[in-house]
Amino acid sequence: MPKSARYLLIGSTEAYSGKSATVLGLSHLLQQKGLDIAYGKPLGTCLSESGDSLVEDDVQFISASLNLPENRIIPTMLALDDISVQRRLRGEDKIDYQKSLLQQQPTSPGDLVLLEGAGNLQEGSLFGLSLPQVAEVVDAAIILIVRYQSLLSVEGLISAKQRLGNRLIGAVINDVPAEQLQAVDTIIRPFLEERDIPVLGILPKSDLLRSVSVRELVHQLKAEVLCRGDRLDLMVESLAIGAMNVNSAVKYFRKRRNMAVVTGGDRIEIQQAALETSTQCLILTGQLPPPAFILNRAEELEIPILSVDLDTLTTVEIVDRTFGQVRVHEPIKVHCIRHLMDEHFDVDRLLNLLGLSPATALS
Repeated sequence: MPKSARYLLIGSTEAYSGKSATVLGLSHLLQQKGLDIAYGKPLGTCLSESGDSLVEDDVQFISASLNLPENRIIPTMLALDDISVQRRLRGEDKIDYQKSLLQQQPTSPGDLVLLEGAGNLQEGSLFGLSLPQVAEVVDAAIILIVRYQSLLSVEGLISAKQRLGNRLIGAVINDVPAEQLQAVDTIIRPFLEERDIPVLGILPKSDLLRSVSVRELVHQLKAEVLCRGDRLDLMVESLAIGAMNVNSAVKYFRKRRNMAVVTGGDRIEIQQAALETSTQCLILTGQLPPPAFILNRAEELEIPILSVDLDTLTTVEIVDRTFGQVRVHEPIKVHCIRHLMDEHFDVDRLLNLLGLSPATALS
């Protein structure tokens, strides 16, 4: 009989806290310690069909990044979308997902199975797959990822501890601005440690991790690419709106870096100013084509210009929402999260809490 692996469930108190990024960095650290890991995300959010099965985008990407073999990948059972919810509410879906979850665990699971939880503690309850329910079914320890908002960010963790009890073995406080790092370390960390919530990592805010590729903006905006379609991998870290006079715009643009500038197709002087500053792409609204000299200058500077059939306000809302739901599917982000976790996450303490000892470190 193979020895039973331990389960570690990575959850969060609210969606888009950085679970996938943490899984990516943590699993790399564990592999470096010589551990044989498996990974899965029982409840998916972004599924596509592959042959006869459903494939979750994050699972596919993380598995590929870690070179996990098939027998170390746990299939995603369903997507948490309107269709699945309606089928469940109408009684058309009577599947016992907890039973299915047990059946889908790997027969040879290695040293540790990492499972990524839903967006918060209650999400997935309708299917018996909320974070506490999954933890009970597979007897998992839990780490919670919290995106730092203020000192009150501790409240979600205190509430979660009351609900999860001893299953909660640690927390990661993510996206902490540089000026708040000391307060988190000297005020929040001891407060949580006293309440038996080990703080395993305090991750500083990273503009790169919060960035989106121009390609992702093209996808979200359904934009037409007018030039430099070969430069869609450029990363956008901030958004600027070119709605003011040109002198104000130049001052405003010079304070920003790696930005996407949204402006009207008729605002030629703003387009010129944007191209001469730290702009990663120009997004033109109103479906007015820019003059040839703007396109030529953008070609020279290797800056993509996108055209959208949307007004400026709608465009800004979509870009803003895209920033709030960033994924870590670019190689530069993978490198960044691995570095951050290596610097700021206590993997040895985690192994100790799990009762695991590092295998011989891989050379």
